[in-house]
Amino acid sequence: MTDASSIKLACLDLAGTTIGDIAMVERAFADAIATQGIVPGTGAYARAMVHVHRSRGCPKIEVFRGIFPGNEAQAQAANLTFERAYEDAIERAGLFPVPGTVEALEKLRAADVKICVITGFSRATLSRVLSVAGWMDQIDLALCPEDTGRGRPWPDMVLTAVLRLRIDDVRQVAVVGDTESDMLCGSRAGASIVAGVLTGVHSRERLLHGGANVILDSIADFPGLVLNSDAAKTPAATSSR
Repeated sequence: MTDASSIKLACLDLAGTTIGDIAMVERAFADAIATQGIVPGTGAYARAMVHVHRSRGCPKIEVFRGIFPGNEAQAQAANLTFERAYEDAIERAGLFPVPGTVEALEKLRAADVKICVITGFSRATLSRVLSVAGWMDQIDLALCPEDTGRGRPWPDMVLTAVLRLRIDDVRQVAVVGDTESDMLCGSRAGASIVAGVLTGVHSRERLLHGGANVILDSIADFPGLVLNSDAAKTPAATSSR
């Protein structure tokens, strides 16, 4: 890894990493598949929700394509319902950042580290989330699969951020997320720091399997990692605990 002082770009996931709305996302998925005839209490529902859990972090439309293989119209209809259900939930309940998120953003900006939010949400949902969270002036870039051609686990969003923000070297990138697909995305992009956080949906084991080289309790520990050269040089996965 490179020295932490050379980290110039931090790519941060949303739900489960910086936004603590895991249950809202799960409910929106459940509402979406229910409109397509897959209801709670059935084996089909249980299988669909297992797929949702395993696929977290991936583009939402791809999750629905996995649930409804070969039926693009059904996948698109479920995806539209998901977006409406999630945005309705935001309107009713608001959004709450994971503790330490706002401070983490401030510390990274103070150290002149560029900040890019990456997500599996659509562009419309991403814009709504950032507006409600009030982070538009706290980040340099926000990317979703629509912006890059492919979402996670592919590296496209991280590499697009490198190009748009004129980062010289992929080794100057740190990625943080709560899902296996986040870790695959970061490691495939060549990021020096690929940090998994335990505030989201996937376990330590799943994060390590995806390529995490550091495990953190939460986003609150991320700036300390990025700005601490000794921590960033750690070759094996560690924990903030």
